[in-house]
Amino acid sequence: MSELNKQAANGGSSLFPTYARYPIALVKGEGSWLWDDQGNKYLDFMCGIAVTNLGHAPKPVKDALAKQLAELWHVSNLFHIPNQEAAAKLLTDNSHADAVFFCSTGAEANEAAIKLARRYQQKVKGNGRYEILTFAQSFHGRTLATLTATGQEKVKEGFLPLPEGFRYIPLHDVEALEAAITDKTAAVMIETIQAEGGVLPVDPAYLRHLAKLCKERGVLLIFDEIQTGMGRTGKLFSFEHYGIEPDIFTLAKGLGSGFPVGAMLAKGELAEAFSAGSHGSTFGGTPIATAAVKATIETMLSEDAAGRAAETGEYLVSELRAKLAGNPFVRDIRGQGLLVGIACAGPVAPVVAEGQKRGLLVITAGPDVVRLLPNLLVSREEVDQAVSILASIFADLTAAAQLT
Repeated sequence: MSELNKQAANGGSSLFPTYARYPIALVKGEGSWLWDDQGNKYLDFMCGIAVTNLGHAPKPVKDALAKQLAELWHVSNLFHIPNQEAAAKLLTDNSHADAVFFCSTGAEANEAAIKLARRYQQKVKGNGRYEILTFAQSFHGRTLATLTATGQEKVKEGFLPLPEGFRYIPLHDVEALEAAITDKTAAVMIETIQAEGGVLPVDPAYLRHLAKLCKERGVLLIFDEIQTGMGRTGKLFSFEHYGIEPDIFTLAKGLGSGFPVGAMLAKGELAEAFSAGSHGSTFGGTPIATAAVKATIETMLSEDAAGRAAETGEYLVSELRAKLAGNPFVRDIRGQGLLVGIACAGPVAPVVAEGQKRGLLVITAGPDVVRLLPNLLVSREEVDQAVSILASIFADLTAAAQLT
């Protein structure tokens, strides 16, 4: 293909067209704010999709990265990495988990969880179990295994044949859940809030019943905390809201304040399933990545980021309900902590686009839900500003619709 044809096929870019990008090039970030290459300023209520949980370029993390960049970047996991040990200890000291596996992404973390569950059942328990149960409208990643685990058909189109050993359950259907668990079931994987599926919180009673059922039937319980973890819902990990201790849980997104890193954590009895050589990741837990993790966790704890997310989240939801009350386009406002969804009566892409024009960045969660993901240290003044912009957008769009 000629250079001219290449440019025509891909809009002049050398990148694969895998992303429907917004017409903005962001070049600088600080706290709750971003600037584009034209000098325009934006209040960031999407945080790179729940990644920059401490805001953009938090100083403690920036300082830790600068120090590590001046010392050592990469050595491989054939050597002991002090930062990795320290970051893992912070995670286990602040959870019920006993062992941590570091990787580079959330999808990798979920892959590791799936592999650990199967290997534990087959190599340690010796029962041959392999099936992973997940839920309709769930989202677990883009690798072949994790998109197969995802309960949304749209992410699977064109990737057949998919790996075997995954089954799907309608969320909140207790009878379907109990019937789905068989002597082939290795684990059940669930999100406490289906963030990509519409910001849909799972009923606490259902989660507790699931945990009880898994324990009774020898099935491992995996919580996908990729988006809900790291303080986002008002606890360091969202399962803390329910008094549940999953056998395995996964983290990424907010774990490294924007540095790419993921982690899979598990109870101690599962550790022997991942013996030397059974799993690995070249870039998992590098000195740089775990410097970011260590500084991120230490800052979250010292700033009580999770507690602040709980308080600010309540304020955000109350203000949204007050300012959007009576708007016929708004159907529901839901979520937990600073993972909030505004469910609407129709497509919300115009809300996102108009927000960008007025200096507010938000994101969708499906076609009819506006998702709000501010950083956990966002101020009330910034919340007020975001709510004011959203209220004006909804009022203007509703008025325009009524005129037509």
